[in-house]
Amino acid sequence: MSSIRVLLVGESWVSTSTHVKGWDFFTSSEYSVGTEYLVAALASDDFQFGHMPSHIAATDFPMTIDGLAQYDVIILSDIGANTFLLHPDTSRGLIVPNRLKLLKTWVENGGGLAMCGGYLSFSGINASAKYYRSPIETVLPVNIHTFDDRVETPEGVVAKVVDAIHPIVAGMTGDWPPLLGYNEVVLKPEAQLVVSAGNDPLLAVQSVGQGRSLIWASDIGPHWCPPPFLAWSGYAHLWQQSIRWLAGRI
Repeated sequence: MSSIRVLLVGESWVSTSTHVKGWDFFTSSEYSVGTEYLVAALASDDFQFGHMPSHIAATDFPMTIDGLAQYDVIILSDIGANTFLLHPDTSRGLIVPNRLKLLKTWVENGGGLAMCGGYLSFSGINASAKYYRSPIETVLPVNIHTFDDRVETPEGVVAKVVDAIHPIVAGMTGDWPPLLGYNEVVLKPEAQLVVSAGNDPLLAVQSVGQGRSLIWASDIGPHWCPPPFLAWSGYAHLWQQSIRWLAGRI
């Protein structure tokens, strides 16, 4: 059987700092990615993994269904809706495809879409991720708030498996390490809740037309997903099985 073709979109950022030293100051910038733990979890011949950083996605994320069809699974993680909606050509007054509508159609035609949590996922910090009322929301297993949906739990929140026989979590035993936060979302009536965090969905799934969708409401890396969770053997199991489920392999 062929490898599952996976594209992670997002999980990159540029940080700019101003250093003030008395009368004088200077600025510096740093580019970072948050992919290393997921890359390690999917380091297998079963998966063909690719990463498209946020600043590249603005121009290079596929503009056609045929372009999307080269992937079995697409993961959106910590990247806001505007990156897909505002292709640079729009600033020049040109009409371009709505890539969120294309993603919706791709899922309905058999694609597997995941959205992972973060400050620019779902609604996000200051509601600036802005996936609410978008074509993406219609194919996800949850409804998205129109306000800042972050739930910060610096004291830690322990996930609870709700559906222990679901193939994504089947065979996982014992307590999960705590998480430090997640995005609050609302489960749709037709969706299936697999894991909860407090009273909120953490991992939920849904079939959509010929395709499938999944949400993981916390990070795939720090800070919401802290080192003990990332070092836990269940982390790799969780993501390997999630990808297989999205691709219709289990």
